[in-house]
Amino acid sequence: TSFSTPKKKKRDDGMREHVTGCARSEGYYKIDKKDKLKYLNNSRAFAEEPPADTQVRTCPPLAAGRRSEQRRLLSSFTGSCDSDLLKFNQLKFRKKKLKFCKSHIHDWGLFAMEPIAADEMVIEYVGQNIRQVIADMREKRYEDEGIGSSYMFRVDHDTIIDATKCGNFARFINHSCNPNCYAKVITVESQKKIVIYSKQHINVNEEITYDYKFPIEDVKIPCLCGSENCRGTLN
Repeated sequence: TSFSTPKKKKRDDGMREHVTGCARSEGYYKIDKKDKLKYLNNSRAFAEEPPADTQVRTCPPLAAGRRSEQRRLLSSFTGSCDSDLLKFNQLKFRKKKLKFCKSHIHDWGLFAMEPIAADEMVIEYVGQNIRQVIADMREKRYEDEGIGSSYMFRVDHDTIIDATKCGNFARFINHSCNPNCYAKVITVESQKKIVIYSKQHINVNEEITYDYKFPIEDVKIPCLCGSENCRGTLN
């Protein structure tokens, strides 16, 4: 009943040939140092040689797409400095970490979750661009619906951004008579945008505020910012 184990043959490429047809059924066996070095040299040479279709490519598709996006934004900026372009690109591809929660000023507020340096873009005020006539109609309708807070931001004489039902975290920024941010209108792709800039260094968990600069009216809106130089009213 004793059978001699057949000698395991080697293939033409130097690798051991499995007699039973399956490497698992033949158990563990040592590999000669010559075969191991030969295999390692072949695999290293294959790893160092780049694929044929990537030898001509100079940059990955994502980086190329971002560079083309920056060139497109550069051509679309009119009357703005290069620093505004760089900051807008940073704001577009790497948004600031912000959160909204209950504020001691009024209702909800926007807070920084990371340190923000002075004169940096914090967030873009996003909403629907509407005309003055539509803004008057919506303001009356919002009052009938019981929406007391106003999320309309005037861009110029004809355009208003309405973020009441279509906006981002920027609509939660509260007013302050001594704010740490300010609003600035920039033009991108022939379209005016409102961006919130930082006036000073903003610490983590510090509330982001800016001056609403409401026009003076007979019916006053009380200010609750609590700063030392508080004017008492928003308008």
